[in-house]
Amino acid sequence: MLQDYAFSVAERFMRYVEIDTQSDPSSHDFPSTEKQKNLAELLANELQQMGIPDAKMDEYGYVYATIPANTSKKEVPVICFCAHMDTSSDCSGTNVKPILHRQYNDNPIVLPDDSTQVITSTQYPYLKSHVGNDVITASGNTLLGADDKAGVAIIMDTAQYFMQHPEVKHGAIKILFTPDEEVGRGTEYVNLRNLGADYGYTLDGGEAGHLEVETFSADSVTLTIYGVSAHPGYAKNKLVNALKLAGELLATLPKGEWSPETTEKKQGFVHPVRMEGIAEKATIEFIIRDFETANLAKYEERLKYFAESVVGCYAGAYFEMVVKEQYRNMYEVLEHYPQVIACAEEAYQRTGLVVKKEPIRGGTDGSRLSFMGLPCPNLFTGMQGIHSKKEWVGVKDMELAVEALVHLSRIWEEKTLK
Repeated sequence: MLQDYAFSVAERFMRYVEIDTQSDPSSHDFPSTEKQKNLAELLANELQQMGIPDAKMDEYGYVYATIPANTSKKEVPVICFCAHMDTSSDCSGTNVKPILHRQYNDNPIVLPDDSTQVITSTQYPYLKSHVGNDVITASGNTLLGADDKAGVAIIMDTAQYFMQHPEVKHGAIKILFTPDEEVGRGTEYVNLRNLGADYGYTLDGGEAGHLEVETFSADSVTLTIYGVSAHPGYAKNKLVNALKLAGELLATLPKGEWSPETTEKKQGFVHPVRMEGIAEKATIEFIIRDFETANLAKYEERLKYFAESVVGCYAGAYFEMVVKEQYRNMYEVLEHYPQVIACAEEAYQRTGLVVKKEPIRGGTDGSRLSFMGLPCPNLFTGMQGIHSKKEWVGVKDMELAVEALVHLSRIWEEKTLK
C-alpha cells in the first residue's frame, strides 16, 4: 500500500452518492438532468481546494482539471483519468443512504429500509474476498451509485495524494468527469482539444485486477410500424392494428438465441428496450450488440427480414427502420496502442494484483473517447450489483484502485527517457 497516506476514498464516496445525479434517457437536454451539475460543481470546488487552480465545470456539466507535472522530463505523455457522474435510471437514485458495513463477516447483509433486499455471497461470490474488510451498500430503497461514483472518488483521492506528495514524480495528469454516460451521451460535448491528453483511462470497471480493453460495438434501431386506422365499431376487414403487429413481430424473435437472456461472453444480441404506440402507429426501440462490428449489419438485416415477414402480410401496413451508431469496440483502436495497455498491466502488478483481461458486455465513455482520438481502456473500481438496490462496493478495492493509479502515473514518467 502507499506509505504515509490516510485513505479517504470511502468517506468521499459516501458523500458523493448522497447527491442525486440520475440521468434521464427521455430528455433531449444536455446534461439530461440539471441535478448532475450539483456534483460537478462540488468536484470542481474540491479540486481547487486541493490546489488545482484550473479545475472547472463547463456549461455542459463536464469537469476538467490538471494535476501539474512535477518531473524535469519534458516528453512525458499526458494521461487522463475519467469517470462519469450520473447514475442509471434503472433504479431510483433519490435519497441514497450509504451504509458502511465494517469488517464484513460473510453473513447475509439485510438492507434496513427494505428487508426483502438481501445481499449474500451466494449471489455475489466475489463478496467472499471482502471478508474481514469494509463493504458499502445502500439502504434498500435505491441503488448505491458505485457506478460510477466509485470511479469519481478514486480519481479524487488520487488527485489529493499527488497534491500532498510532490516527491512522487509524474507528468501532467488530466481529470475528466462526464455527465450522461448511462444514457449513451457522455462524450457528446466533451472538448478533447481543451483537455489536451494523449491517452486516457476510464475508471468504470468491476472486480480488482480486471482490465477491460474490449467492448461491444453498438447500434440502436427504431422500427416504426404503420397500421390502418378505422373506427372499432366498423373495423371489419379495414382495421390493421399497429400494436398487434408490433406484438407479433416481438413474438417472432428467436427465443433460444440472439437475446441478452440467452447469450454470454462474446455472443451478440438484439434487444427490444421500449415500445409505445396506438392502433395506427407503433414504435419499437432496439439495441443491437456484438463484439464484431460487421455483425451489427447482419443482425439489422435479420431484424428487417422478421419485420417484413410480419408487416408484409397485412394490406396497407408498412414499416420504417432507422439505424443509428452508438459506439464501437474500443479494441479496434487500442490494438494500435499496446503501450497504453502494457502500462496499466504493470501498474496492476505493482499493486499486487493479478491482471484479468475480460471483454465488457457493454460500453463505456472510453469506447467513444478511443474513436475520438483518446485511446482509453477501462480500469477497475470494485463496483458490484450495479443498477440495482443490491449494489455494493468494497472499500479495499477502491483503495487498491487509488494505488494502481499512482503506480500508473509513475510508470509513464519512468518509461519516458527525456
